[in-house]
Amino acid sequence: MALFEKTLVRASERRSFHIEHSAASGWRTIALANDRVSHERQRTEWHRVERDIARFAREVEELRRQGWRDA
Repeated sequence: MALFEKTLVRASERRSFHIEHSAASGWRTIALANDRVSHERQRTEWHRVERDIARFAREVEELRRQGWRDA
């Protein structure tokens, strides 16, 4: 189940941000740049997930200011 999911594109470039919840293992946060993992963490504490959501949201907004568009 995705808690946060955004994908942006610019020309042939692609950036994706995902946070998924798993009842067995907590949350998985992952950022992809051109389908390569640039950040991946397994979280068990909600406050760390909140920080990742805030960081991903800031990154998405900065990319949009640079001309990236939602896919």
